[in-house]
Amino acid sequence: GEVVIEMKPDLAPGHVARIKELARAGDYDGVVFHRVIDGFMAQTGDVRFGKKGGAHFDPGRAGMGGSSKPDLKAEFSGANHGRGTCSMARAQNPNSANSQFFICFEDASFLDNQYTVWGEVIEGMDNVDRIKRGEPVQDPDSIVSMKVAADL
Repeated sequence: GEVVIEMKPDLAPGHVARIKELARAGDYDGVVFHRVIDGFMAQTGDVRFGKKGGAHFDPGRAGMGGSSKPDLKAEFSGANHGRGTCSMARAQNPNSANSQFFICFEDASFLDNQYTVWGEVIEGMDNVDRIKRGEPVQDPDSIVSMKVAADL
């Protein structure tokens, strides 16, 4: 089902710009939710290894890739990682976020000031709640189409 995310360029202008750029290019379309932990979060956005039908699609490697764009400098803020928060996934290096992101199912305030919050689900959280769980997810759900509302 449909999920509407309100972006927060005031908190993370560079990350919001990247999400918009990849969405506008269709890079997120078909990308699987490769890591979904009940009571925590659903992670997606690996446009290299996680895109169904993509040249490099590999369910076993989904979550290990990003986009062809350079990694982003962290834009940490005091924003709370509450239910519906959209935040960037990264490696151990704080400046390693690229294209992957996660949506929190419940409060995850232990992540505050350590991950870049770039948006919040304002409609369709019930659809997020229905995403198949797993680490890795067997026969994972995917983003059907991701669009920037301002472009519609």
